[in-house]
Amino acid sequence: MSRQRVVCFIDGLNLYHAISALGRPELKWVDLRNLSKVFLQSHSEELSKVFYFSAYADHVAESSQKCQKAYIRALELTGVAPVLGHFKEKTRKCPSCSHRWVGHEEKETDVNVALFLLNLAYQDAFDRALLISNDSDLAPAIRMVRQYFPHKRITTVAPPHYFHSRELIQASTDKTKVRINHLERCLFPPIVADASRLISVVRPIEYAPSTLVNSAKS
Repeated sequence: MSRQRVVCFIDGLNLYHAISALGRPELKWVDLRNLSKVFLQSHSEELSKVFYFSAYADHVAESSQKCQKAYIRALELTGVAPVLGHFKEKTRKCPSCSHRWVGHEEKETDVNVALFLLNLAYQDAFDRALLISNDSDLAPAIRMVRQYFPHKRITTVAPPHYFHSRELIQASTDKTKVRINHLERCLFPPIVADASRLISVVRPIEYAPSTLVNSAKS
């Protein structure tokens, strides 16, 4: 008996900010392929593909940029497919004092998630989709998939520290949540290598467990 095919779609910055709010930087070094497998029905499903939607934050400190690039490289080496948008400068204004400043806004991620979800549904590439996000803007894409492919299931997976989006719950077939213990048991090792062991990336010191960071400083 063939197993059901599962594809995971991960809203990268949505998950990143949720993990940041936990105050445990080491959890950012999470292996998303293994995290996706947490939500499989082990005897009846198999993980076909994992997509990671994000954007390079070239407006932040260089150390943060290096951490992000190392993490995305680690994902690539373990078979996760990054789909990258970009950040756009946006002038913001304080409603109280009219002070203006230039901020940055991530562009294309929710559109890319929606397009990939719809395209892979039309290609019949999955039986169930896992969507790790609480962005309600994705609800229309979920509803469209379920309208045209009623036998396909879509599971909304809320990031840690975040509440479920009501709109996503209503659009999806079921829901679950990333919990801290899921992250803890799905971390990458300090060195991530590809199958050949010839290409590797080292975990940034910023993502090391606090005990290791403290030891390095002493």
